[in-house]
Amino acid sequence: MRILVLTHRLPYAPNRGDRLRAYHMLQGLRNRAEVELVSLVHDDEEASHAEEVRQFVARVHTIRVPKLRNYARSAMTLLGETPLTHGLLDAPKMTDVLDQVCRHHRPDVVFAYCSGLARFALQAPLDTIPLVLDFVDIDSQKWRDMAAACRPPLSWIYAREAATLGAFEARAANRAVASLVVNAREAAIARELAPGANVHVLNNGIETARLHPPTDPANSARVVFCGVMNYAPNDDGMRWFVRQVWPAVLAKRPDATLAIVGSDPTAALKTLCSSHPSIEITGRVPDVRDWLWGSAVAVAPLHVARGVQNKALEAIAAGLPIVITKAVAGGLPDAAANACAVANTPHQFAYQLLALLALSPAERRARANSSDLSHLTWSHTLEPLWPLLDRAAATRSQVRPTAVEDSSAGPQLSRQSSETHLHTISASTTDHS
Repeated sequence: MRILVLTHRLPYAPNRGDRLRAYHMLQGLRNRAEVELVSLVHDDEEASHAEEVRQFVARVHTIRVPKLRNYARSAMTLLGETPLTHGLLDAPKMTDVLDQVCRHHRPDVVFAYCSGLARFALQAPLDTIPLVLDFVDIDSQKWRDMAAACRPPLSWIYAREAATLGAFEARAANRAVASLVVNAREAAIARELAPGANVHVLNNGIETARLHPPTDPANSARVVFCGVMNYAPNDDGMRWFVRQVWPAVLAKRPDATLAIVGSDPTAALKTLCSSHPSIEITGRVPDVRDWLWGSAVAVAPLHVARGVQNKALEAIAAGLPIVITKAVAGGLPDAAANACAVANTPHQFAYQLLALLALSPAERRARANSSDLSHLTWSHTLEPLWPLLDRAAATRSQVRPTAVEDSSAGPQLSRQSSETHLHTISASTTDHS
């Protein structure tokens, strides 16, 4: 079986949420199918890893996203009916590459990773090939949540994206042989969006053996957060935490420190933390495990959280209890519950964090270990995918091209105000963290 995989980021290195799932899927497929990968890349560092990917797929094509061009064109499309996601993930060379793929190695199945890439699967030359679409999480709901959490004009832009992208997601789900999501919460949203779609839950996994701490728990009072820091929900959540929660923690535990670990921290976060000597912002690090293993407690203070927050599962697997919001808790598997303290207000969050810091290192490790994640290995969670792909390939003679048109009833914005806030959507479009 030949499978063409479309991804919005090169699935290597597997060091962030929007790469992990795709990376492990490709690893699982390497001995099951002939895989050809077409991936967008966003910078030189990402493009440099194409050779690593060639070690586990038959062929790789990388296409550079022209950021400035897409930014300018997307600002103008705000007055129209096209999702910004599609404009920001546009790649002028994509059609030529897909034509070439179909001429030389026509696939039996197209596997589109996230809704931003699904539009290419619904267009020629791929529109007569069975489609399996992995939403991971329903992006339109993320924009709807973000619209509710902020003020105009940004809330108008997010609401427009929720409407336009949601309409497209419904059409794509109805066209796909199977649509995948990461948990039951996302499945309910997908089925409401497209009641006739064939929706399946395909859980995320975790590298439990790799994350298992090699030494005794650290005797420290360090609190840690790991995540891609130009992703708006991560940035917003940590700025809320630093402003509203951290001063209360320091008042009771002046020895506490905070490590914010992840690439591309925003200028706003750096400025906010510059007056706090107890806070360290690391930027990109070679390996987050050292930061997890050297900490006492993890936090995930996100108030907008779709899908599964892998950062929470990784912290637990690394031996840390974690304080999370209800939004994060709603996407985690039941097995993670024992290691988590849930809080939504600043007072509650500080209280729960201080309670965990008051435990001995051994007690904190025991709290984390009380959540058994051993069944969440990638090899186990991805097992249902392989028969789904086989069944999709069996339908290839039944697929007919479907006309797809973008439409929405989103609010109209002035070009000036839309350009002011477009960078926020650009930073969030490709992240499933």
